[in-house]
Amino acid sequence: MKLTWMYSHRRNCQRGRDKNRYGPSEVGDEARKSKISSARHKGRTMTENTFPICKVDVLVQFFRNEVLTGQEAKHFNKNDITPTPKPDAIQKLYMRILQILYHIRPECHYVMPIAENVPTLQEWVCPIMNVYLRMCQFLPICHVYDFQLNDLLNPRAKRSIIILSGIYNFFHFRKLRLEMISEYQQSFRADMDKAQAYTKGIKEAQRKIEKLTTIPPEQQAEAKELAATLSELQSATAHQYQEVNTRNEQIAEWKTEIAERSQKLTQRKVDVAMLKEDIAKLKSQIVESPEELKNEMERMKENVKNIKLSKERADERLVELQINMQSVTQSEAEILLIYKLLQDLQSGIDKLNVQQEKDQAAMTLKEKLEKELKNLVAEESQLKRALGMKNDKMSKQQMRRQRRKETRDQHEQNCIGQYDQVHQKREVIAEQIQEINMETQKIKAKMQGLRDVNSRETEKAQALYDRLMAVLDQYHKRLENYFFQESEEMKLKAHH
Repeated sequence: MKLTWMYSHRRNCQRGRDKNRYGPSEVGDEARKSKISSARHKGRTMTENTFPICKVDVLVQFFRNEVLTGQEAKHFNKNDITPTPKPDAIQKLYMRILQILYHIRPECHYVMPIAENVPTLQEWVCPIMNVYLRMCQFLPICHVYDFQLNDLLNPRAKRSIIILSGIYNFFHFRKLRLEMISEYQQSFRADMDKAQAYTKGIKEAQRKIEKLTTIPPEQQAEAKELAATLSELQSATAHQYQEVNTRNEQIAEWKTEIAERSQKLTQRKVDVAMLKEDIAKLKSQIVESPEELKNEMERMKENVKNIKLSKERADERLVELQINMQSVTQSEAEILLIYKLLQDLQSGIDKLNVQQEKDQAAMTLKEKLEKELKNLVAEESQLKRALGMKNDKMSKQQMRRQRRKETRDQHEQNCIGQYDQVHQKREVIAEQIQEINMETQKIKAKMQGLRDVNSRETEKAQALYDRLMAVLDQYHKRLENYFFQESEEMKLKAHH
């Protein structure tokens, strides 16, 4: 009963882990997808691969560095794959691959009881079937579609190399995608910083808008008074504009009237000049009677009076027009002053409109940034999931690095100990070499002394040899002379 409870508890733990890992329906979905993909690629064999077949040395080096750790990596070698693959090594390698990719620890493959009351039935078949099912789900992702149970129980070298090449290709693809995800994460962090800065700017702009749009209570009465005065000024300026327009029309009429009268006056002056000329001519031609002259003079006086009256009227009219012109200039000055006030008011209104446009643009920018923020939040959730997977891998790699560092430190300590021993031996040998060098120096000094003595002896012997040779030469010459004289004497005796 104790064993039954333990196995049922382990089975429930395994089910809970599967639910947390894959979600409520993802396990079934993955199995369904693997069945569909295997059925779709049922006719494809190992000879129709979409990935390159790697060499055994490359595969061994890769799996030792990237998948296996510790003693497993140390003992995994080329003989585990070729010429006859070892089932235990291949099964352990597949378990480690599933652990890296799906976070399924090797001991989890043993937690699936077939019969709770007889746990010995699953001790051998449970991990094999578990690894086989997981590999059947995983290998179609690597474009290997004909994985068989025999590849675990009695693997062949060629098929194992092809399967491991597909896994090797997938690991490289996964590494590239993780690097891309890390780049996306960096850009996402930068975008999040920008979004935070934008939200801060939007909040500050909203505060400024509220400050600009809301009138404080102590200034509301003044603002109402200004609005009332502004409306009064607008109505007064409109009324004055109308008066100015009417006066301008009157001035234009008066100017036209003055021009007409000035033309008439000049015409009268011309007529008077012509009449004077005619009178002068007629005086010379006609004998004037006193009565006609009187009548003519009276007519001329009346004409002069009429002209004077018209001139006085024109002067009066001109004075009136000048007075009107002065009033018009004064009104124009007042209108210009009011116009300046209106321009200032219009500039203030324009500034207010510009500020409102800026506020509107800020609101649109805020809406746009809120949309971008929603998109970034969605991307963040995706990247967080990817980051969790990457962090798991990083922790495993950190553990591997720690183990490698420990082994490397141990190796360094051993090397340092060996180096100390070698250094001690070197010091002993160096002392021996110094002693030998001292002895050789002594021997060299003795040899140099012997060479000096030998050179002196050889010089003496050479001198003796030279003297002896000189004496011998003299002796030989004397002998030659003696034999020559004896031969001459013998010849002379023979002749006699």
